[in-house]
Amino acid sequence: MKTADATAPKRDYVNENDWAPAEIERVLDLAAEVKKRPDDWRTALAGKSLAMIFEKSSTRTRVSFEAGMFQLGGLGMFLSSRDLQLGRGEPISDTARVLSRYVDGIMARTYAHATVEDLARFASIPVINGLSDLLHPCQALADFHTVRERFGSTRGSGSATSGTATTSPTASSSRAPSSAHASPSSRLPDSSRVPRWSPGRRPRRATPGVPSS
Repeated sequence: MKTADATAPKRDYVNENDWAPAEIERVLDLAAEVKKRPDDWRTALAGKSLAMIFEKSSTRTRVSFEAGMFQLGGLGMFLSSRDLQLGRGEPISDTARVLSRYVDGIMARTYAHATVEDLARFASIPVINGLSDLLHPCQALADFHTVRERFGSTRGSGSATSGTATTSPTASSSRAPSSAHASPSSRLPDSSRVPRWSPGRRPRRATPGVPSS
């Protein structure tokens, strides 16, 4: 049976662009190994617990994290903002420090990206961004993994997405050579965020119904 490395240094996953391509590839390699031989990983997180903070509801994020922790031998703890002092005005720094004393990791699905960043800044345990108003890095990993399963590699592949653009629609394509996104005109991204989605160049704002690239 595989076990987690208890001596590994704290590492947050708040923004996928903070991780080097080679690091993302290693995560994807590990995901593929776990998926191929799940029985070898049944106790990998035995005795470990993950605090899952949800400021907004979710089906896939909650179920995937909670089921994943269970399947790896750990415990996922669902915490809505109503369950925490955070929902009654407690500073994020205090919440981060308190949770660090009880659990082994934090996953947060928040409205403001700054909330996740502050949790990571003040927590002494790893923090995962389960979705903020700026980025959805776990979805990016899932997209990368799907591309590798389908095409063998993420290198040289472009991407296309559609839907709301108020959260990063191109998170999964930030390392791809080209990307396109179609969005209703009322849901175009904040222009101050666009450069972060597409390093090196600014995507043009398209007319309704026409994707920008």
